[in-house]
Amino acid sequence: MADTSNFRTGFTIRHKDGIWAIAEFQHVKPGKGGAFVRTKLKNIENGKVVEHTFRAGEKVDEVRLEKRPYQYLYPDGEFYVFMNMETYEQIQLHKDSLGDIPLYIKESDLCSILMLEGKPLSVEPPLTVELAVKQSDPGVRGDTAQGGSKPATMETGLVVQVPLFIEEGEVLKIDSRTGKYLGRV
Repeated sequence: MADTSNFRTGFTIRHKDGIWAIAEFQHVKPGKGGAFVRTKLKNIENGKVVEHTFRAGEKVDEVRLEKRPYQYLYPDGEFYVFMNMETYEQIQLHKDSLGDIPLYIKESDLCSILMLEGKPLSVEPPLTVELAVKQSDPGVRGDTAQGGSKPATMETGLVVQVPLFIEEGEVLKIDSRTGKYLGRV
C-alpha cells in the first residue's frame, strides 16, 4: 500500500476495478479544510482518462508493472504476434486490445509491452517511427499565405498531414504519441 505522498507521473495504482497510471497530479492545500490531491488518471488497458480527487494521505493500492522489450513480427488474422527479445517466446494480442497501435508499427519494429503478473496489458510503440508514404495527392500551391499541408496515407494505413512538397515513396518520421509529421528521413 502507498499513499498520496508517493504520487508521481507514471505511478500506477489499482482503482475502481482497473489499473490506472497517474498522468498529472497537483497537491492542493486550501486555506480552509483538509489538503487533497487532484489527479488525472489514465486507464492502462483502454487509454481512458478521468479526473479524480484523493484526500491527502489516502491509502492506494500500488501496482508494479514490468516493461519488457518485444519485437512485432506479423499480423495473424484477428491477432498480432510479438516476440520477447530476451526469451524468444511469442505472444498473440487481439487487434481490439491494441487500439491504433498497429498504425504506428511495421514488421520487425521494437515495442515495449507492459506486463502485470505475466499478463500483457498494453503495447507502447517507439516514440518516433519511420514510415513510407503510400499515397499522397500532388501538392498545389495557391491560396495559402504560408506553406500549406495535405493528407498523406502511410504504408500502415495511418493518415498524416504533411507539407505540400512531400511525394509518394518518401520515408517520413512520425511522432507516435501525437500522429504528427516530424520530418523526412
